[in-house]
Amino acid sequence: MTDPISKSQSAHLTGQPDARLFDTWIDPIETGVRERVRDWIEALIQAELEAALGRPRYGRAPAGEPSVGTRGYRNGCRSRTLTGTFGPTEISVPRARLHTQDGGTTEWRSATLRAYQRRTKAADALIASAYLSGTNTRRVRRALAALFGGAVGKDTVSRVWRKVQADWQAWNQRSLADEPIVRLILDGTVVRVRLDRKATSISLLVVIGIREDGQKVLLAVRNMGGETTAAWRAVLDDLVARQLRRPAFVIVDGAPGLEQALAAVWNGVPLQRCTVHKHRNLLAHAPKRLSDEITADYTDMIYATTVEEIAERRQAFLRKWRLRHRAVADSLEEAGDALFAFTKLPPSQWKSARTTNAIERLHEEFKRRIKTQTVLPSAATAAMLFWALLASGQITMRKVDGWKTLTQASAAKDTIDLAA
Repeated sequence: MTDPISKSQSAHLTGQPDARLFDTWIDPIETGVRERVRDWIEALIQAELEAALGRPRYGRAPAGEPSVGTRGYRNGCRSRTLTGTFGPTEISVPRARLHTQDGGTTEWRSATLRAYQRRTKAADALIASAYLSGTNTRRVRRALAALFGGAVGKDTVSRVWRKVQADWQAWNQRSLADEPIVRLILDGTVVRVRLDRKATSISLLVVIGIREDGQKVLLAVRNMGGETTAAWRAVLDDLVARQLRRPAFVIVDGAPGLEQALAAVWNGVPLQRCTVHKHRNLLAHAPKRLSDEITADYTDMIYATTVEEIAERRQAFLRKWRLRHRAVADSLEEAGDALFAFTKLPPSQWKSARTTNAIERLHEEFKRRIKTQTVLPSAATAAMLFWALLASGQITMRKVDGWKTLTQASAAKDTIDLAA
């Protein structure tokens, strides 16, 4: 009996189409380049070997001239598949033995093509960059399938990522003695990772430093169980051990564990409570119907243009909200003068010194990049990924506003008492 289903229909029903989209997209430029890649790579390695042996292939001394001592001899060749941005290519790698001073021989090693190398550094960088852009290993493999001809699998992506670990470990151990840091911004963020085969929330404690020229730099990122005093103390002790200088100004979000750790390590350093976080606290202490009025009064106070205006509006805010809703006034008083520490800096720096926005933006961008992965493989991977996004240039940080006055004294000559 004749089967009514044709071959093409059968392939379609099984989910295996005869030809995929892009399979018929042939670029003569790409095709021409890839066909010549093999010859170019082999010529490059042959030239390196000829330089090591001191003579070209089949080179002999001219007739009638004395034979010059050779540096070694060729010893066949072997095949190797090399994957680069040009795709996978089968190449023939020459082998040779070089004479040693003790009369023996040693195998020649190419400096161009490392032993057991299967991918070029550019290919590894492309794979790692695709992963850092927020794509998980499965999607990296699919996205790069056309470029690498299917030579990149999930394991390949994982192996490339592990190579980043060496740079990550070196970064964590680097000395900070030469870093001209004048200001610190500290904050934590929560991410989901896999621990003991279960999805678990951990905290990434992040420290950003601001140099004298205003450039923001990542100083530390550590995975911890939470934002406790002990956790932050471990981060700060590590910075001190790597010779980070005492900062002239520190910006925090108001977490008590962090403030206690800072007091133990750098007692007396000027501390700025983030004004955005305090605004959220104020709104949390009042009914929603009062939110707009609280926001208007708070904004007028925080964004006043002079120290005197800020002090006057602070007292007015407290007088008003002690009568309207006591919890709001108490919340503002809880922050104390730390909420207005930015007023001791030159006015050009107020915008960058009032909040932890610089580090909050990093947290948001980091979570946007890992959104497709839902749960990261491990706690160590989370911290390393945060660092790698900055180290690779996937995320950049600009200079802070008012950086030209950062070298001025932290405290202004004329200050007033901001206490209510």
